[in-house]
Amino acid sequence: MTNSSIGYTWLIFALVTVVSWGLYGIALHTGQIGMNDPVNGRYKAFFVVGIAYFLTAMLGSALVLWLNGAHWDFPMKGMVWSLVAGLVGSIGAFFVLLAFGAKGSPAVVMSIVFAGAPIVNAITAISLHPPAGGWTSLRWQFVLGILLAAAGGCLVSLYKPNPAPPPQVQSSSE
Repeated sequence: MTNSSIGYTWLIFALVTVVSWGLYGIALHTGQIGMNDPVNGRYKAFFVVGIAYFLTAMLGSALVLWLNGAHWDFPMKGMVWSLVAGLVGSIGAFFVLLAFGAKGSPAVVMSIVFAGAPIVNAITAISLHPPAGGWTSLRWQFVLGILLAAAGGCLVSLYKPNPAPPPQVQSSSE
């Protein structure tokens, strides 16, 4: 691998995440519907998502740790923050299901989530790790990006496409 390709490895990983998380909401909604249980289908779908998280998070990372010859010590600070990360991630996923159950469409719910989450992330990251010069040193392009993300989520929500009409049932009297 050349030095220039190493510099973009993170971008490939980030783009795979974009595609994965971009498909997450609609896959979750489709799984919920596929459970054929209007009352508990979303919770059944989330239960199966938990199995997928187990397979990926536990078995996948254990394999990579083993292949990398990692030491199996887990400092408390790292464990606590990692647990918090897992909790806020799974709470978010659970509330996506609740939003679907409250008749939110996947296109709108996920647009709000994916427009809002970067804003929360940016503000939290800057609060925890302030830039040199403080908040007043933020470049106007960064602030504009935050505002555009908010505007994008709002526009998608306000001007979502109308759903297709249900298919007409033909009578059998012919």
